[in-house]
Amino acid sequence: MNVSTTKWAGLVVLAAAAATAGLRGAEADLPVMDGVPTAEAETVGMSSERLARIDEVMQAYIDRNETAGVVTLVARKGKVVHFSALGERDAENNAPMTHDSIFRIASMTKPIASLALMMMYEEGHFQLRDPISKWLPEFADMQVAIPSPPQERVTGRYKTVPAETQITVQQILTHTAGLPNSYRGITQPEFLRMSAETKPGDTVGDMVKQLATLPLNFQPGEHWEYGRATDIVGRLVEVMSGQTLDEFFTERIFEPLDMPDTHFFLPESKLDRFTALYGPDASGQIALSEAPTADSRYVAEPHTYFSGAGGLVSTARDYFRFQQMMLNGGELEGTRLVSRKTVEMMTANHTGEKGIWLAGPGYGFGLGYAVVTDLGPAATPRSEGSFYWSGAFGTIFWVDPVEEIIGIVMQQLRPYTHINVRPDMASMTYQALID
Repeated sequence: MNVSTTKWAGLVVLAAAAATAGLRGAEADLPVMDGVPTAEAETVGMSSERLARIDEVMQAYIDRNETAGVVTLVARKGKVVHFSALGERDAENNAPMTHDSIFRIASMTKPIASLALMMMYEEGHFQLRDPISKWLPEFADMQVAIPSPPQERVTGRYKTVPAETQITVQQILTHTAGLPNSYRGITQPEFLRMSAETKPGDTVGDMVKQLATLPLNFQPGEHWEYGRATDIVGRLVEVMSGQTLDEFFTERIFEPLDMPDTHFFLPESKLDRFTALYGPDASGQIALSEAPTADSRYVAEPHTYFSGAGGLVSTARDYFRFQQMMLNGGELEGTRLVSRKTVEMMTANHTGEKGIWLAGPGYGFGLGYAVVTDLGPAATPRSEGSFYWSGAFGTIFWVDPVEEIIGIVMQQLRPYTHINVRPDMASMTYQALID
C-alpha cells in the first residue's frame, strides 16, 4: 500500500474552502478553519521549530506503513499552534488525510456522555451517591458472582451472593460498579453472549436491561474495571432529560459549542471525509478493516442505538472545542455548559489507590476521565492533574491544566498498542515548551 504525505495538499484544499466561505484567521502554516483560534507557537511559550518534530515522528510511522494517516493538534493557552494532516484517510482510493477528516472516536465519547450527566447534576436531578436504581429499577437487587467453592455442590463456574450495597451514580461514572464486560472477569462469557444477541433496532435502554440480569464481577466500589458503564451514564441522561442521547448531545452540547461534524451516525453527505479503518497484518503492515462507506456501522440504519460508551464520530477541530471548554472551566466563547466547580469535580481522582489497569500506575479516575496522579509511575511528561482518555481505534486526547495544553491524535488503527504514536505525541509536544 502506497501511503503518501499530503499535509500541504490538505492545506491548499482547506485554504481554498476557507476563502470561499469567507473565514478569517490563522497563521501562515496553519489551516484556516472557523472555530480554531491560532497563534504563532512562540507567543504562547512553544517552539515552532521543535513542534515540527511531531510531523517527522508521525510521518515515519506512515512511511513504515504502520498507520495510514494521522491528524495531530496541539493548543496552548486557548490557541492552536500545531494542526497537521499527514498520510491518507482512505489509502485504497488514494484519498488524502485532511484536517477536517472524520474519525470513529469510540471511547472518546465517554467524556462527552459524562459531561451530559453532570449537566443533569447541575439541574438538581441527582447526587453522586444516589443509587442508579432510582431511575433504572432493574438494578435494584443485583447479585455478585464468586467462584464456585471446590467443596460445594454447585453447577456452573460461579455462584452468586447479593450485592452488599446499591450501585451509585458515582460508581457508574468511575467504572467501579463491578459490571460485566468484554475484557475480563468471571462473567465475561455471559457478557459476550449477551452482546452477540443485540438485534437491529435495539436501543441502549434494551441493552441496559439485559446487562442488569447478569451478576456483577465484584461488590460495587471494590475495584476499578473498564466496560460499558458509560452506556448506563447515557441511559441515565435519557431518563432524566426525557430526550434520546442523540437529541440531548445535539441540542445541549454540539450546537452550543459549534461541533457540526460530531454525530452518532454520520450523514451520508459527509462520507467524502470519513476515514477508513485499518489493522496490522501478521507483519505489522496495515490492512483494511472497514471501508469508509455507507455500510459502516457508524453510518448504516437503523439509527436507534446511541452509545455513550463509544458511539460518536468527530473531527480534531470539533473535539478540540469540547476539551477547550473543559480547560476553560466549563465555558467556551461565552457559552457555559457547566460550572468551574463541576469541571474540578469531574477531573479529580475519585478512585483513591485502586489500580487503573488500562492507564497503568500513576493514574486515578474521575468522572469520565483518567487523571495523572503521580508523574514517576505514570512515566508521562503531562503534569499531575492532567486528564485524558482515548479510543479503541487509536485516537487520544489530553488536557493539561497546569501548562494549559490540549493534545489530540486522530488515526484509525486497531489494535494500535504495538506502535507508539500516542505516547510519542505527548513527548513531542512537551519537548517543544520553551517558557
